[in-house]
Amino acid sequence: MKRRVHPLSLTNRRAAQKLWGARLSFLQVKSLLELSRDFEFSISGGDLLLLDGRWYVTHSGLLGLARRRRCAGIRVEPLRVFSDPALRRWSFRATVYKSRSCKGFWGYGDADPSNVSPLVHGAEMRVAETRAVNRALRKAYGIGICSVEEIGSVSKKAPQSQNGKGDFGGRTVRDRLCQLIRQHQLDATLVKSYAIDFCGVKTLRDATREQVESFVAHLADWVEKDRNALLSQLNSYGSAKSGAA
Repeated sequence: MKRRVHPLSLTNRRAAQKLWGARLSFLQVKSLLELSRDFEFSISGGDLLLLDGRWYVTHSGLLGLARRRRCAGIRVEPLRVFSDPALRRWSFRATVYKSRSCKGFWGYGDADPSNVSPLVHGAEMRVAETRAVNRALRKAYGIGICSVEEIGSVSKKAPQSQNGKGDFGGRTVRDRLCQLIRQHQLDATLVKSYAIDFCGVKTLRDATREQVESFVAHLADWVEKDRNALLSQLNSYGSAKSGAA
């Protein structure tokens, strides 16, 4: 008897092909099927990302799973012996309690300027806390794939033109921006209009790498703190364009 395919896996497969425009390999499809069936992760909901041919779960995806499984609580505490605020080095331990009688699943996370993206320099403490929570949740619910927030910095610098302009600030910055747009379901056209206004240029090719990096960091911070306010800001560019027409 043929095994019934989970409907979410079909939706996720179509979403993946639409977002990343590539045909998924057999192993990628198999893994996506298991992630859809076992954990109900949704690509359109920002739970999963496909980076360099591998699936990664997001922090929001893990929190959504904990909510669906009625997680009893998460405790996070700093590990002062491994932390040094002066060097912006932070370590945390998170404990996930799946039920009131659960003894807890531990996860550790650390962050410092050497293992985080330059886009989040200054936010190492928050990154370390998120990594600890992610690892604890992955242990608690038996998730074998890594979370995207646990990925360290990219050591290879992106190419840049001689005048420091063009190529949308370099491959790494562009990829980070595309990731934010996909993960949080933002309108790419409106984000581009906002970026031009933010950088104070006529086209994005005129923006320097530093300007684009600043914009991406600003966008990432705002979408995490208040996505609705960001959507309102983006929609204002669509309204302005309609009014001009």
